[in-house]
Amino acid sequence: MKRLIHTLLGVTVCLATLSACNNVETKKSKEMTNHEHTDNKSAYACPMHSEVTGKQGEKCHICGMDLKAVNPDNANPYQVQLTSFPQNIEAGKPTKLTLAIKQNEKNVPLDISHEMKLHVMVVNEDLTWFHHIHPEEQADGAHAVTETFPNGGKYLIFSDFKPTGGEQTLNKQEIEVQGKNIPLNNDISTKYVSKVDGFTVTLINGSDFKTNKTQHLEIAIEKDGKKLNENDLQQYLGASAHIVMIGKVDKEFLHIHPVSDKRFPIFAQTHIEKPGVYRMWAQFKIDGTVHTADFTVEVAEGKKGENEEKSHAHQH
Repeated sequence: MKRLIHTLLGVTVCLATLSACNNVETKKSKEMTNHEHTDNKSAYACPMHSEVTGKQGEKCHICGMDLKAVNPDNANPYQVQLTSFPQNIEAGKPTKLTLAIKQNEKNVPLDISHEMKLHVMVVNEDLTWFHHIHPEEQADGAHAVTETFPNGGKYLIFSDFKPTGGEQTLNKQEIEVQGKNIPLNNDISTKYVSKVDGFTVTLINGSDFKTNKTQHLEIAIEKDGKKLNENDLQQYLGASAHIVMIGKVDKEFLHIHPVSDKRFPIFAQTHIEKPGVYRMWAQFKIDGTVHTADFTVEVAEGKKGENEEKSHAHQH
């Protein structure tokens, strides 16, 4: 009898020990799972300001853009199918461009971002011609627009969009346009002053552009001897203006939306990662007309952390 009691007690102790071990392992497993989930969720950064990081759903405090997944496992791949009619694009003739944003071979719905579902910037290879267009949504969910290219040669098409439930996405494609390639303006030397439609537009700090720091874009506008302020401008795409920068060599693309500043009618902040020559186009709207000023700046290599500052700007 005593031997039976000892045997039963031994089995009970073993079962209790096994149960405790299983509970410890289960607890560890849950802790590891939660830790990994937290790490993935926080791996997000601004597509224009890589130094700005945070969690999914948060926005960049500099430009207001949604933070994008840094970890490729979190990113949703989207394909942009570009077709043209006629198929052979000729300079000087209207061409219908159709862009279909797809995932798993299906058109995906797009959210409105800065008043439009799809922003398309078209430039020629030497960055002397720029056009910002907004294709219209079609019944099948694709987007179409008619464009006329001034010259033959290679063109770059940058598409900026935000799929519903996805991240803000930038896509770049190249097309060939048939016809003579007559240089429109080969001079893209440093240019801080642009005269357009009677306006004199000046990039005040154009000679101070550097990498590795939060870069200000300070733009003044004058007409008939009068300096304009932000109140003289109409809202364009949800902001006081619209700015694009593209690198001459690698075609680095920066899509910039200004924020309010009482000193300048157009003021923005960005972070330029690569040095070199950049072309810039600033678009602003007055009396219902959109005007486009162009600049050329040379971005110098800045020291890490040089003149870094925390931005107090809010989303427009």
